[in-house]
Amino acid sequence: MCENCVHDRDVHVGPSRRSLINLTVAGLGLTLGGAALAKETKTPPKPQNVVTPDSALKRLMDGNARYVDGVARRHDFKHEREALAGGQNPFAAVLSCADSRIAPEYAFDTGRGDLFVCRVAGNFAGTETIASMEYAVAVLNTPLILVLGHDACGAVDATLKALKDNTSPPGHIPSLVEAIAPAAKTAMQQGGNVLDVAIRQNVIDNAAKLKSAAPILNAAAEQGKLKVVGGIYRLATGTVELISQG
Repeated sequence: MCENCVHDRDVHVGPSRRSLINLTVAGLGLTLGGAALAKETKTPPKPQNVVTPDSALKRLMDGNARYVDGVARRHDFKHEREALAGGQNPFAAVLSCADSRIAPEYAFDTGRGDLFVCRVAGNFAGTETIASMEYAVAVLNTPLILVLGHDACGAVDATLKALKDNTSPPGHIPSLVEAIAPAAKTAMQQGGNVLDVAIRQNVIDNAAKLKSAAPILNAAAEQGKLKVVGGIYRLATGTVELISQG
């Protein structure tokens, strides 16, 4: 082999070996970093939020009782921000109406990182909402989901009127009507105070929909890791009345 060939071989092989070493070190760094990260996430940012589904529900209702009585706790938002900078572990997830008078964090006297909240007019479980709840349960280990309706719900009332008059609202509002229509039709068949019946039925239907959503939520519910309940927020008093307990 000539001197130039030997020189070329060394030039080619040298960097390749160094690259291999660098890649190996980088790989180890990622592995060790991943292990360290996994170790860190084992300790939740809010240990007090690691509770059973029943305990989570009791905590929600105790918080609502304080809210109704006007004796809400003082929350240390500064230190909660610091604790939650690296993660979250909410003890409950809430699907509520987007109505500006409904604020789950206030209604249950909770702090930051306590509730995983999805809000949409008519509090119905669409595809994105189901996916969000799956994330809360499968990734954040949230043990409770509450579907929260409220009296005098404008979205439900608009749906009833659209069905009764056989009209279609403007813009994208028909998508809300389509989602709430099953509960509204059931209420129209039952009679009585149709709006109240429809609001209640809509909560029950969507709680059942979430509880049976495969493959994540239904499995968690069957294993006892998840409870799905429904409630109605009363605008005049702030009281949340449970109407469906799964």
